[in-house]
Amino acid sequence: MKKEVILNPVELEYKVVETSDVTDITLEELINKYVREGWSFENIQFAMRESSKRPAMAFILFTRRIRDKR
Repeated sequence: MKKEVILNPVELEYKVVETSDVTDITLEELINKYVREGWSFENIQFAMRESSKRPAMAFILFTRRIRDKR
């Protein structure tokens, strides 16, 4: 079982990736790209169009621990 580590928000930096290409392939590529760069996937939010059942945009949220820059 994975142990959840709660970090102080001050220890985290955030990244929001916005895409208007809301396909499974694009979302997988973006998530995998940033996870390989050391970001942790947190959430995904979709912006919907009134005239369509498909999302118009997606916002993918990532976090990572702030590296000591000393």
